[in-house]
Amino acid sequence: MKLTDVNPAYTTPNGAAYIGDSRELLAKLPDGSVNLVMTSPPFALQRKKAYGNLEQHEYVDWFLEFAALVREKLTDDGSFVVDFGGAYMKGVPVRSLYNFRVMMRMVDELGFFLAEDFYWFNPSKLPSPIEWVNKRKMRVKDSVNTVWWFSKTEWPKSDITKVLAPYSDRMKKLIEDPDKFYKPKVRPSGHDIGKGFGKDNGGAIPPNLIQVPNSESNGQYLAGCKAVGEKAHPARFPTRLPEFFIRMLTEPGDLVVDIFAGSNTTGQVAEAEGRRWLAFEALPDYVANSSFRFLDKGTTPEAMRELHDKIAEGETIDLMEYRKQLGLGV
Repeated sequence: MKLTDVNPAYTTPNGAAYIGDSRELLAKLPDGSVNLVMTSPPFALQRKKAYGNLEQHEYVDWFLEFAALVREKLTDDGSFVVDFGGAYMKGVPVRSLYNFRVMMRMVDELGFFLAEDFYWFNPSKLPSPIEWVNKRKMRVKDSVNTVWWFSKTEWPKSDITKVLAPYSDRMKKLIEDPDKFYKPKVRPSGHDIGKGFGKDNGGAIPPNLIQVPNSESNGQYLAGCKAVGEKAHPARFPTRLPEFFIRMLTEPGDLVVDIFAGSNTTGQVAEAEGRRWLAFEALPDYVANSSFRFLDKGTTPEAMRELHDKIAEGETIDLMEYRKQLGLGV
């Protein structure tokens, strides 16, 4: 059976969202057909969440079931990018190593390569865990997630010129008048800083520390959830996180898949960036709510409630046709 034999929950010009176990849905994709899997799985936390996280001792084996399938479906130069939040051991103020155990076993047992380790710093994250940070004041707040970039080969497709960062004001001045700010020579560190250092390359090479606040409060997704009285997904990542990796690791027309889609941030970004996309999510309400991302502010609460209910009940919705019916255009 192929994925084309399964009815999606909703479609857009570039993609489709499916309700179901992503292990079963992944198995229906052709081997070597996916350019990027970008996802944020449920974390191995001590406090249970609505989206169904597991205990830490079960987590690694569980996640590797998905990862083994992902490797089969990736193109030879494809990538698998996974956002993992940190966790503490139960009842004590010491860190769990579950996310590092996942990384090691992905490489040692499944044959992935760790292309690079990234760290997402969320400056707007609330202090946690409460017991060790707020009450006993023994630990600082946990505000960095590990983001592992895995690949099937040592040479995955990537292009950092697509994610250059804006130059600092000082660098802009240096480019305008290099002779005023530095002299080409070998530095004590051993770095040979030549004349090319003052060249305008269109932006600065970004670091592997990604600083993005997760503080969206006025987007169409949250507005839609509020309008119809549905709970938003509690662990959304900001659009700029998948945007960075989609731009760096794929080209227009490539296929991007999120195997724990949640509110489908990845699909929204892939659509905007001209990539084909697939979103897999087990919980019907999350999938139904995620369709709000592809509507606009002119959509009435009544129309959003109708859309949500149709999707949650198993009907397949062409979102562009639905927009036309509402008089919203495409």
